[in-house]
Amino acid sequence: MILPQVRDPRLITVRRGGQLSDEDHRHIALWAAECAEHVLGLFEEVEPSDSRPRAAVDAIRAWTRGELAMMDTRAFGGHSMGAARALSGAARFAAYAAGQAACVAHVPEHDLGAAAYAIKAVRAAAPAGAQAVAGREERAWQRDRLPPSVRELVLEDQKRRNSICWFVFDS
Repeated sequence: MILPQVRDPRLITVRRGGQLSDEDHRHIALWAAECAEHVLGLFEEVEPSDSRPRAAVDAIRAWTRGELAMMDTRAFGGHSMGAARALSGAARFAAYAAGQAACVAHVPEHDLGAAAYAIKAVRAAAPAGAQAVAGREERAWQRDRLPPSVRELVLEDQKRRNSICWFVFDS
């Protein structure tokens, strides 16, 4: 479970009684898509004919442009996670990252799921003894791409939820 029991109102959209603007919600979604897409090749190497994770990343991007409804985008996320279930290691984590990214349309806090699973994917793909370094490099890559408008919010959320995200955001 990557969602906290007590939700931060800054990560709940205004229309649901929180403080997150639609624009910042889109920024978070695009960042999650970028995190997932960065590791998508790890899935596609193992399952080249399964387009569900790629479709999930495409869906969240379409949602940010207003081209796809939230419920449809979330469904693409579920299909991507279905693609992950029969797999293990890096491919599985990469598909989960894509699924989590698509679910950001529904719950912005799924962004850390996309980022955390991407880190897990990179770690799983790294040679023995290099997993920790690979994870730190992926985390740095992700942080370099955080949109300025949500950067501090996401970094604070990483600290707050690190323990339920497999400690992948430790500095």
